[in-house]
Amino acid sequence: MDTTRPPSSTLVNGLSVDVEEWFQVGAFENVIDRQDWGGIGDRVERNIDVILQLFDDAGVLATFFTLGWVAERHPAMMRRIAEQGHEIASHGWEHARVFTLSPEEFVQDLKKTRQVLEDTSGTRVTGYRAPSFSIDARTPWAYEVLAEQGYRYSSSVAPIVHDHYGWREAPRFAFAPQAASDLVEIPVTTVEFAGRRLAAGGGGFFRVLPYAFSRWAIRQVNARDGRPAVFYFHPWEVDPDQPRVDDAPLKSKLRHYTNLERMGGKLRRLVNEFHWGRMDALAEREAARATGLAA
Repeated sequence: MDTTRPPSSTLVNGLSVDVEEWFQVGAFENVIDRQDWGGIGDRVERNIDVILQLFDDAGVLATFFTLGWVAERHPAMMRRIAEQGHEIASHGWEHARVFTLSPEEFVQDLKKTRQVLEDTSGTRVTGYRAPSFSIDARTPWAYEVLAEQGYRYSSSVAPIVHDHYGWREAPRFAFAPQAASDLVEIPVTTVEFAGRRLAAGGGGFFRVLPYAFSRWAIRQVNARDGRPAVFYFHPWEVDPDQPRVDDAPLKSKLRHYTNLERMGGKLRRLVNEFHWGRMDALAEREAARATGLAA
């Protein structure tokens, strides 16, 4: 375990993994049909084992926002994640964006996913992350559904402008989306610079941009804003040997494949340089602040 974390901040940041297969990403949704998923070679369990070892080496705990589709096919993997002390949370059943569902369909998606996640992991599921951060200005009803279904927190908002997602008007930090419930929303991290809001919470931005940017951004959020950062990545991002989808659009291929071979090393630096913990613990700490602001 690395003990070189700087004393500049004692804030515990939220570390999370969006557990999905390499072929289930939004970048390939128009070239890989959902009906074909079952016949494609999976790689998620091998990649999760790499991530679990990385976290164990660094002595950190994280939250694994997992697709029900994946959990149903890998129950032993789910038990390993939970047994090592990590949180299991919901990422929906098969990566359908929330704004493509009706409220009734969303309820069924949540129920089906939660049942499988809890059965395979043996743990209670209280957290949710929408696929592709797809809770936005079009889906205010989603929070009422989540509260009714007993979720304690969501981490489903990217408060930026992006061609695939984003809710620019949303708060940058934890907020209470419903005055009548204890549900708290914890957006993925952004940083403000020169009047612009920049994505700084992981994923492709972390892979493509220099590590120095992420270090600077998290330090800014911790020290200047006095708030925990929220970071995420995917299992396929630590897998440079995954298959290539040659007929995908060039933009999608650049987003998906750039710097896969460097991701493991960058992650090791990140988890050892800052303080990290589970999202449910972060939500518990942030809930009182968010509820106070709402009042």
